Amino acid sequence: MGNKVAIITDSTAYLPRDWIDKYGIKIAPSVVIWDGEELRDWYDITAKDFFARLAKSSTMPTTSQPTPAYFKSLYEELLESGHDILGVHISHKLSGTFSSAEQARAMFPDANIQNVDTLSASMGEGWPLLMAVKAAQDGKSLEECRAVVEEASKFTGILLTVETLEFLHRGGRIGGAQRLLGTALNFKPILAVLDGRIEPVERVRTRKKSLNRLAELAIEKIGDSKPVYMGAIHANAPEDAEMVLEMVAEKVPLKARLVTDVAPTVGTHTGPGTVGLAYMAGYDYRS
Repeated sequence: MGNKVAIITDSTAYLPRDWIDKYGIKIAPSVVIWDGEELRDWYDITAKDFFARLAKSSTMPTTSQPTPAYFKSLYEELLESGHDILGVHISHKLSGTFSSAEQARAMFPDANIQNVDTLSASMGEGWPLLMAVKAAQDGKSLEECRAVVEEASKFTGILLTVETLEFLHRGGRIGGAQRLLGTALNFKPILAVLDGRIEPVERVRTRKKSLNRLAELAIEKIGDSKPVYMGAIHANAPEDAEMVLEMVAEKVPLKARLVTDVAPTVGTHTGPGTVGLAYMAGYDYRS
């Protein structure tokens, strides 16, 4: 028999595809709504296709979280195969996904289903989820796997820079960065996900400086913490993401590193050109 605990996450995490295959992680897709068409993140539209279409489109997409009905069908499938279920999800302050998952969970009052709000997004969900997968592989209980996610989440952080705040503003995801709106257009904001919201850190004058500063801030935040798991995330800017990751790797020994796209539903709100660093520093489930 495989792992007793099955792990579900949402497509905003945009995990590396080999993780999905290797670990059997289930994905509940958010939806991109574009010109009347509903496209499931991850399944119907890739990040590459999304940004190619965005560059040519005269209309802007909107997004919707996975429905309770979708979570219900996932839960049914996993419960029928004898699994306990752990959901690892994006911050409720950025998406209604956690609420959908909880509504579905309430439909199975006697089942072993637990959901964790990571108060993060993207690989800020992904690294704690990876720790939970390892715990499940080791035969840990649902409660133990949940505790691993909650503990790992305390050691994660996300820093990002966007080309413009307009997308965050339009999508209502701007949080405390609202106060940077209206500042000179040549400034590039550095933002962080703090307590589940997008908050301003500082602003610098050029794209190049913002990328350099992103790496510097991540190195400062990590300090002497070990081990370090580092993900560079990007919205159609892979070279910049690689460059920023390399800057960090020159100064900080990384136990694991990867470059991944932001999900189409996240890219709708951050806009193209976004680059971020999502790290987990000072925690390892197996250490």
